[in-house]
Amino acid sequence: MHVQGKKVFLGLSGGVDSAVSAALLKGQGAQVIGVFIQGWYPPGMPCTWAEDRRDAMRVAAHLQIPFLTLDASSEYKKGVIDYLLAEYAAGRTPNPDVMCNKEVKFGVFYDFAMAHGADCIATGHYVSGEKDQRYFLWAVPKEVLGKTVFPVGNMEKSDVRRLAKQFGLPVSGKPDSQGVCFLGSVSVKEFLRQELGEDAALLHTVGERVDGKFVVGKEGGHLVLSDTPCAIPHDIRFRDANWFLDSSKITSAQVRYRSPHIPGRVSGSTFVPAEPLTEPIAPGQSVVFYDGGEMAGGGIME
Repeated sequence: MHVQGKKVFLGLSGGVDSAVSAALLKGQGAQVIGVFIQGWYPPGMPCTWAEDRRDAMRVAAHLQIPFLTLDASSEYKKGVIDYLLAEYAAGRTPNPDVMCNKEVKFGVFYDFAMAHGADCIATGHYVSGEKDQRYFLWAVPKEVLGKTVFPVGNMEKSDVRRLAKQFGLPVSGKPDSQGVCFLGSVSVKEFLRQELGEDAALLHTVGERVDGKFVVGKEGGHLVLSDTPCAIPHDIRFRDANWFLDSSKITSAQVRYRSPHIPGRVSGSTFVPAEPLTEPIAPGQSVVFYDGGEMAGGGIME
């Protein structure tokens, strides 16, 4: 997308990827507005949002671009945290980062940007290569992705780090965030233990090994364990599909982040693999579809 002269609202997280994105957009002649999106943070747990916001402000000051803060805490609590807890309580394995993108980064942030006269939005997501994050973008509405710019999307992380130093960005040496979207260093299991106690049934996924046995199901808040793995399905049923391309053109699917693509086709709400699956699936997780190398859509596995 050509951005020269356009008003671009950029999600400025305080990390390296969004900082380099801001510098690249400004260099391309865009009118960049950096926006720090404030999420919801678990009371009593480590919280880095104030530090991240300060880093985002430093980047904006260094690049001499306007800086705003968007309070998306209520939308994040409802669309991500409440969803996360409900899915685990129902015995499924959710994808909080997928919902964070749909409800917050490409939901409330997109609406905020458009309401303030933006031509488009931008984020620091990668959409190809080693750090390809398209798996987490399948639920974003097609029209929103059509108005989104990914300045570092086709780069490798090493090149982004090099550019951060070249631009003299104050976050050039900052390590990558490893936690769930907006929860910083807090892991899902740490958060669940605080919110739901030590109920093991809520913290394990179908197919996992626990105490030498396999998790084959969850009933009444308890794990169902077996000496043998759960059955591997012949196909993958899914719901809540979101399509970018014609589903009849699907050539492969991906059932977890960075897992190999599985050749096959879509028939209705079922993905039919071209060869037998080799491992069980986790209900509640995302299945993402591709037409060759292009993301075509996705859904939630049943």
